[in-house]
Amino acid sequence: MRTLLLSLVLTVAVQAAGIDAKVKDGYADSNGVKIHYASLGSGPLIVMIHGFPDFWYSWRDQMAALSDRYQCVAIDQRGYNLSDKPKGVENYDMKFLVGDVAAVIKSLGRDKAVIVGHDWGGMVAWTFAMMNPQMTDKLIILNLPHPRGLARELAHNPQQQKNSQYARNFQQPDAASKVTAEGLAGRFKDPELHAKYLEAFQRSDIEAMLNYYKANYPREPYTENTSPVVKVQAPVLEFHGLKDTALLAGALNDTWEWLAKDYTLVTVPDAGHWVQQDASDFVSRTMKAWLSIH
Repeated sequence: MRTLLLSLVLTVAVQAAGIDAKVKDGYADSNGVKIHYASLGSGPLIVMIHGFPDFWYSWRDQMAALSDRYQCVAIDQRGYNLSDKPKGVENYDMKFLVGDVAAVIKSLGRDKAVIVGHDWGGMVAWTFAMMNPQMTDKLIILNLPHPRGLARELAHNPQQQKNSQYARNFQQPDAASKVTAEGLAGRFKDPELHAKYLEAFQRSDIEAMLNYYKANYPREPYTENTSPVVKVQAPVLEFHGLKDTALLAGALNDTWEWLAKDYTLVTVPDAGHWVQQDASDFVSRTMKAWLSIH
């Protein structure tokens, strides 16, 4: 049994390694902004949304694992890689990021999808589910607590405030001058992976990347969100790598208060912020199992 499992893991790893040659590239028009996506497989639609700093390739392992049953579509968010890079902070407001996802779904001739998001993609995914419940079949979130949980921790948890200093730095007018494609790709030690990410980041717009923070990240003085709750109407699966120092696990508390359907929380003690890469096989298998019973 162990040999069989190892064989399956290696098979998926090999598939993922060459996935960029297997995917079909496409573009959706989001009110004049071109959004690139990579598609693999057929069946019910899964739309995968990356975070900062990343691009569609973040989901290579999950695409390889799930494409036997689903059409896996991983997007480049605006500002990144092969998608358009409109100028101006106002063009990165959350409503436009959500609109990009809706545009991709519609361009594929679908009326709904399983929405998957990590980091900023997770924030987009949460918001998409609240704004477009009829288009959200199921919701899968990776290392991005519900926006209300994050707002609460920023308002009351000094450690989260301290660990969010990077976001406040990114909100400064001159922040882009201190960030380089080479620096962003530096976390990848594998030469092939480093080269892929460096190429994608060189094609991206650093200012646009940071506009996500300038347009949408909470600013001091931090306050809780006390507006009426719009509950997520879809079932939710959430992963959280507990070694994430940017987004602390305390923000996960009370997530169930903001959801209308069942909630499955999977914490991964040995994974960090990029849980879909740090524990890729576990995440992929868990996603597949959860989707099969929903």
